[in-house]
Amino acid sequence: MDAPEPPADGPSPGPLADRLSAVADAVLYEGYLLYPYRRSSPKNRVRWQFGVLLPRAWVERDGPVAPGVSGSADSWYQRTECLLRAGRDDAVVTVRVRYLQMQHKQVEQALPGGFRPVDSLHTADGVRHLTFDEAVPRETRLTVALGDLLCRELTAEAGAAAGEETEDLPAGAGRVVRSRLQVHARVTLTAQRLGTDLVRLRVRTENTGRCPDPSVPRDRALRQALIATHTLITGSSVRFVSLIDPPAGLAKAAAGCRNEFTFPVLGGDPDVGPGGDGQAAPAVLSAPILLPDHPQVAPESPGDLHDAAEIDEILTLRTMLLTDEEKAEARATDPRAAEILDRVDTMPAEVLARLHGAIRSLAPAAGETPGTSRDAAPAGPPERPAWWQEDAAGPSPATDTVLVDGVRVGRGSRVRLRPRRGADAQDMFLAGRTAHVAGVFRDVDDGVQVAVTVDDDPAAELHTWYGRFHYFRPDELEPAEPSPSPAPTPDGDAPTRTTTPPTPFPDHGQ
Repeated sequence: MDAPEPPADGPSPGPLADRLSAVADAVLYEGYLLYPYRRSSPKNRVRWQFGVLLPRAWVERDGPVAPGVSGSADSWYQRTECLLRAGRDDAVVTVRVRYLQMQHKQVEQALPGGFRPVDSLHTADGVRHLTFDEAVPRETRLTVALGDLLCRELTAEAGAAAGEETEDLPAGAGRVVRSRLQVHARVTLTAQRLGTDLVRLRVRTENTGRCPDPSVPRDRALRQALIATHTLITGSSVRFVSLIDPPAGLAKAAAGCRNEFTFPVLGGDPDVGPGGDGQAAPAVLSAPILLPDHPQVAPESPGDLHDAAEIDEILTLRTMLLTDEEKAEARATDPRAAEILDRVDTMPAEVLARLHGAIRSLAPAAGETPGTSRDAAPAGPPERPAWWQEDAAGPSPATDTVLVDGVRVGRGSRVRLRPRRGADAQDMFLAGRTAHVAGVFRDVDDGVQVAVTVDDDPAAELHTWYGRFHYFRPDELEPAEPSPSPAPTPDGDAPTRTTTPPTPFPDHGQ
């Protein structure tokens, strides 16, 4: 994971703050602008994929959004709950809520007597300027004595003011006007004592803005949104407990923490040595992207590339292969895109070489003792067939079906994709497209997910071959045509098992 330079209102100095801010900035700008970094790229027309908090009226126009522990679906709030140990009565907690405020960049051409908004403008210095949407980093910081927080909840405003700045273009050709609407938000902190020195801390961030017309398109609603919203929690005389791998005796308390549209992981170095079990740390990063405990920016990474699950070498090489025309459009799209191109174009060979790979650690395979031969290992009990094997008991994606608008749908059925409001931003690219069902799956929450391949995707056959599909809920599909019986299984047997769509989640956002 990579990170850009921290914003001007970043953390206070210190090694821990610096390391946390590097990771937090990577979260802040995740998906800001995706390769190939051009405005004309379809995936840069549906932006801001993670941690987007919009006005509630807009989000819930079609009904409540099911909460999960990641923020890839639009919501109007985030809820973080984490565990901490407080060893002293004067313990203090600092909570920083960070997000991006959208800023519209409008290019205007100079005319006699005024200016005219335009989509694109070339100036005499050979530079092209494009109308586009940017973003400005924002942060709200709250510091409170833990003792006070145990007695009463604390609520504070976390919004950002409206604003407008104007930049004149060379030779009087025009100007660039950057404008922002006001963002209304609120943060509420509460704490509950669970034991002598154990406390559950809750941070709830809400978009409290009004949306006069919930039917406006998403790109307009985003002007009132908190984007890439995440929370950094630190303190004095406190240690935070891992929810992923809680210490012995705290598993039940960890399981009782309810996180919605975000998930907290430990930040900073783990507690080791005398009295330390490695399952606590001095900070928490609650991000809309699922991360492991103690996430770090890769030391080999020379800078941010904005893409999810970045593979720096591949993206760098691909960026190098952009044509001069494509690079010119990317530079005109956004200043951060121009920074990426400048860095790639001037990257020394030794920096590129170190991106080729690194081994972080080596460990024996499960069940294998260092220094022994795998062939010599004693044979264990026969492995239980996994669910994806045809002879396994339980769910069978190849043969299960699900009811969609009264039509039984399974592998081979043709459907039309109708992602709901609040769906993953990547799914919005596919709205209205037709697809073929590859299988009916159950997720870890026992919900039904239908795997599909898009009909006009030139790589559909390749995706089917190595099992890379798009996944949709049954209520996000409609039969594309009166469907025949789902395709038979490879051995010729017709499918027999059926799957019932899951019951919608209750509205936990109340």
